[in-house]
Amino acid sequence: MVVAVGIDLCDLARLRRALTGPTGPRFRERVFTAAEQAFCDGRGRGRVASYAARFAAKEAVAKALGTGFSAGVAWHDVEVVRPAERAPELALHGEAARLARRRRITRWHLSLAHTASAAVAVVVAEAGRGHP
Repeated sequence: MVVAVGIDLCDLARLRRALTGPTGPRFRERVFTAAEQAFCDGRGRGRVASYAARFAAKEAVAKALGTGFSAGVAWHDVEVVRPAERAPELALHGEAARLARRRRITRWHLSLAHTASAAVAVVVAEAGRGHP
């Protein structure tokens, strides 16, 4: 049963400024896990779009949880992972994972897309007895 939906749109130009500005390294470390950074940095010209899609996914999950990035939910608590030969998936850690368990969320669906100027992420949270 669907219990929540989250969506977020990230402007690529704004995220590019955050990544390349004087506090860019600190921003990357604070918001993205080491695995997310390695994936995005390996994308070459698509690097900023990959970062923007992951940023949007983190925001969309925070909205679906109903907390935003408060109530102890940290940026690294939401991670976009890319299993080999599969579509991106979500991995929740820390307080985000605890909140999801409390809400009986057992499955997350993630869709990412981008254009030359923006990236969007949509997440759907399902409650139930577990993964199929």
